[in-house]
Amino acid sequence: MASLRQRYVVSRPVYSEDSFEENYERIERIRKSTKDHVREYFSCSSERLKKTALSLLPVIGWMKNYRLKQWLVGDVVSGVSTGLVAIMQGLAFSLLASLPASYGLYTAFFPVLTYFLLGTSRHISVGSFPVLSLMVGAVVTRLVPDQGDPAPIPAFRNLTQDQQRVLVASSVTFLMGILQLGMGLLQFGFIVLYLSDTLVSGFTTAAAVHILVSQLKFVLGLTVPGINGPLAIIYTLEEVFVQITSTNICDLVMSLIIMVIVFIVKELNDRFKAKLPVPIPIEVIMTVIACGISYGFNFEKKFKVQVVGEMVSGYESPVAPDLQIMKEGAAEAFPIAVVGFTVAFSVAKVYSIKHDYTIDGNQELIAFGVSNMFGATFRSFAASTALSRTAVQESSGGKTQIAGLISALMAMIVTLALGFLLAPLPKSVLGALVIVNLKGMLMQFREVPFLLRRDRTECVVWVGTCIGAIFLGLDLGLAVGLGIELLTVVFRAQFPRCAVLANIPGTDLYKDRKDYLQIYEPSGVKIFRIPSPIFFANVDFFRNKLIEAVGFNPMRVLKKRNKALKKIKKLLRQRDFQVTEKGLVDLTDQSALHLQELDSPVKVDCPVKVDCPVKVDWRSEQAEHLGVPAVELHSLLLDFSAVSFVDISALKGLKAVIKEFLRLDVQVYIVSCDAYVLEKFHHFAFFDADVGTSMFYPTLHDAVLRAAETRRSDGGPVVRLRRFAQSHTALTRISSDTDQL
Repeated sequence: MASLRQRYVVSRPVYSEDSFEENYERIERIRKSTKDHVREYFSCSSERLKKTALSLLPVIGWMKNYRLKQWLVGDVVSGVSTGLVAIMQGLAFSLLASLPASYGLYTAFFPVLTYFLLGTSRHISVGSFPVLSLMVGAVVTRLVPDQGDPAPIPAFRNLTQDQQRVLVASSVTFLMGILQLGMGLLQFGFIVLYLSDTLVSGFTTAAAVHILVSQLKFVLGLTVPGINGPLAIIYTLEEVFVQITSTNICDLVMSLIIMVIVFIVKELNDRFKAKLPVPIPIEVIMTVIACGISYGFNFEKKFKVQVVGEMVSGYESPVAPDLQIMKEGAAEAFPIAVVGFTVAFSVAKVYSIKHDYTIDGNQELIAFGVSNMFGATFRSFAASTALSRTAVQESSGGKTQIAGLISALMAMIVTLALGFLLAPLPKSVLGALVIVNLKGMLMQFREVPFLLRRDRTECVVWVGTCIGAIFLGLDLGLAVGLGIELLTVVFRAQFPRCAVLANIPGTDLYKDRKDYLQIYEPSGVKIFRIPSPIFFANVDFFRNKLIEAVGFNPMRVLKKRNKALKKIKKLLRQRDFQVTEKGLVDLTDQSALHLQELDSPVKVDCPVKVDCPVKVDWRSEQAEHLGVPAVELHSLLLDFSAVSFVDISALKGLKAVIKEFLRLDVQVYIVSCDAYVLEKFHHFAFFDADVGTSMFYPTLHDAVLRAAETRRSDGGPVVRLRRFAQSHTALTRISSDTDQL
């Protein structure tokens, strides 16, 4: 049994926009000038100074509300757990950046300190991220290749290969930080909106494929040079398969065992996360075991296993970035900056919604910009966040960035005191840990069938971005993905799904007539809905769709009428025709044209600039005898409820279309027009003697009711023509001439 629904009854006059403005006074809004905005932006007051300080140092805001008893224990436990993961990931991801492992610990320490003060997210774990590490590594291996001479940069003199690579990574990271800081100061936090979730998913999946391929040389114990540029992944795989017979069995077996164990324990962590107070730190456990076994059995000498080697003990003095390296890496630094911020902001947004607090995109850019600049000064590489590490920090009880600060302190302890214990750690173990942590990103391939079923356009963005990033490289791949995404936006805006609406009987609702069976379409009325902005690129598409909807081209009808009127005028001038109040008489052949009594004919003015002495009822059946199709339409309603803006090109095209229909004596109504769009109509002098403001109506139903009661007034003699059977009458000649158009 259908539930009873509330009903409403409204009795009011039918309004046009003009009559509505007459009855209801409108408030004139005072708009600020550019000068006012500039003055307000640079104004200073104690309240604004306080607000600015809280904005630039968010730590002040949450620290004064810190609940010491409730949150401190959770932050400490979370910091320890996150620190263990951050240390292992820092060591592993430094291999992706083609750097010594110890510099991964720098990235787990220095950027965290500044983000603690400047960041607005309370839960993300700042540090290395595999995609950024790989992108930095591409610049490192391009300027300092594994084989051959490095790039001719003066700063490389008297430096070892590792030192050269560290200088490249820190210089590119410093430039990345400058770009992020600049975008933050210029309020470019909205840039993240241009990277959709679909694009980011496809890009990170491609990055996961690159990471997987890059770690094969460690897992298999091969010596594969770093390769960059388009199709680098193909050439890398070729190098791997060429050397496949030289695989180090010890590395391979150890990697497979570690991957299987870590994968199983991670699955158990996910399944029983509600029961476990802290996720099992399996990466740390396996790293400690692998270090012990490698040291005890001397894997480095006995099985030729590549190990981490001597770790840098303590922190080195700050180093200035090299300007020439920054110039060489500028093309890669911008996508690194954008990807780093996008990933971090996306993760931060998830946890801010979950824990009900706000984050500021511009302040996040400033925070990461300063963090990367500060970290690069102390030789760390690009920092962002990682979803897995952030999940550990949040799930283990972390409430604020105190947890991040404690994780940084743990990285400092390892760097200062315990780093030597990691020297015998096989690189294949780090490679295995990197690969097993790619599960989440690689599983994003499952989105393709879903997108293919639900939204093929989004599927094209995902697949195009992924394929482009895999084969062209991450920097060019990101550009390809952005290009495809912008093309889909243009495509959707340029070719919107227009619709012809009809009335749901007994209501004031109007729906697409293709979607409902019980609909009512008023005779002679056509309602056309435009579901997008109208601008220079889609105004022609809009006109073509409108012509398709009404069933005729107004310009062609006008040309046929023009041709018929010219022919009638010519006949009047050349032959013995006479115009009377009741019709057109051929004085030499009375059988050719016959007078017919008018029965309430509709007066129609000549639609073209022809000085015709007659008026023709173009809607009569006799008009077809002239070769002119009858136009049954008398009212055209354009639904502008979804039109958010129009430009001057669109207004010109729209005005031309409206005038074409007006010349056919089709009344045009524009309904539900946004106030801002209507203001544009006035601003660009859209209205004239033919096109007036009276055609604008606030709702569809108002316009339909007005169209139903509006009829053309009777105003004078109209020629009613009738063709007889004679084959060579004047009307036959007129019809044959007009049909040639």
